[in-house]
Amino acid sequence: MSKSALLFLLIFFGGLIAAVFFLPVASFLVYQLVYFINPDDSWWSASIPGLRYSFTVVVIMILTLAVNYRNYTERAAWGDQPILKWLLAILIMYMIMLNFAIVPVLHKRFLIDFVKLIVIIFVAYKLVNTERALDACLWAYILGATYIGIVVYQTGRNSGDRVEGLGMVDTGGDSNMVAAALAPSLVILIYMAWLGNKKIKALTFFCGALIANGVVLINSRGAFLGVVLGAAFFLFYMLFSKYRRKGQRGTAIFVILAGLSGGLYVADDTFWERMQTLTLAQEDAGASGSRRTDYWRATFDVMEDYPMGVGIGGFQVVSKQYLPSSNFVNRDIGRAVHSTWFQLLGELGWPGPILFIGLLITITRLSGKTKRSLIAEGRYEAYFKMLALEGALLAYLICATFIDRSRAEILYWLILFIAIGVNVYYLQSAGQRTSQVAGAKKTKQAACASQTDIGTKRKKAI
Repeated sequence: MSKSALLFLLIFFGGLIAAVFFLPVASFLVYQLVYFINPDDSWWSASIPGLRYSFTVVVIMILTLAVNYRNYTERAAWGDQPILKWLLAILIMYMIMLNFAIVPVLHKRFLIDFVKLIVIIFVAYKLVNTERALDACLWAYILGATYIGIVVYQTGRNSGDRVEGLGMVDTGGDSNMVAAALAPSLVILIYMAWLGNKKIKALTFFCGALIANGVVLINSRGAFLGVVLGAAFFLFYMLFSKYRRKGQRGTAIFVILAGLSGGLYVADDTFWERMQTLTLAQEDAGASGSRRTDYWRATFDVMEDYPMGVGIGGFQVVSKQYLPSSNFVNRDIGRAVHSTWFQLLGELGWPGPILFIGLLITITRLSGKTKRSLIAEGRYEAYFKMLALEGALLAYLICATFIDRSRAEILYWLILFIAIGVNVYYLQSAGQRTSQVAGAKKTKQAACASQTDIGTKRKKAI
């Protein structure tokens, strides 16, 4: 058995034992690592038992939740989190679309996967109900992204100027999707490097170097944009927020200089040549002159004929009718819409993007309330953590603007992390304040009742 296989089995079974006996949140941490490691597609997969690793972890997650459901509900009630309601609404819309899908077999297949993902998000929301648990999840995400960075480095550019054919189970070996999953972790790493001690800072630079190198080798323009704009969002607040700590601006400037120097070091001529083609009108190499904007405009034409949408995989089937032949290398193979926003429109009709935008508005509103609450309490480190999570989600949304990722694991993880932050830093505090107020009122009422009883007794004595 290889060392990699042995290490994976130790992490897997050790994490499950910890989840069952004393640390239930460990089950979700193991799930995150299994997602990135993707053991069934690893070169050492022949050395490990043929188990359904993700399924096994999810079963343990559900069982640990069931055992302590009442306690978890007190700290993380589903009904108190509006973000989860929007996720449920999107899921229900996908279920409704099963009646209108152009390719119902394909729609049903991916709908089942999406149902599983939403169930996992709901379960994880209850399990991850403390600040330390949230931090552990963020580190699990970073370490998983670092693992992908290592694999990309070991593989090297195996398809012209890119790395193809590796990644997580829901990416299908598509390098753009893998790079999009890596991009948000670099934004979170900035926050970790800023607040960590010397050992944490060293770890963040190690992880950051491997992840950034992975993005460069993959050569994804969307991921490059996502990293730049997501990091710029967070660093802007680090530099100019009036709630910054002493020395924070200097740290931000150091991070910028370190990032620029590190980026210039790992980025080669091939990377910069590809970044020079960074325009909306340009499509991936080998696409026979096709343009993404052609696909986006074609979505509106599809909506005229299919106002209820075409379901999952439907656009690829009908694209031959709405796109000129110059957009196809092989006319028998349809084209994807190449944008999450237009993918939602094509798959779910107009309710798709409306529901998703409603979800993002709710996230922004709740995150804003959480940040204001943290400022009022003087918890500035947590305030900047929420900003880092917002920046990470922004980075992914920018990446997803150029690829079809409406049901991506990482997208919903990032939404989950913000929902957990809202719960830990705002909803739980609000609930505690409400309980304290209610307790004070009961105490006051009891005191008044006691005084009334004393007065009554005195009158009777007189």
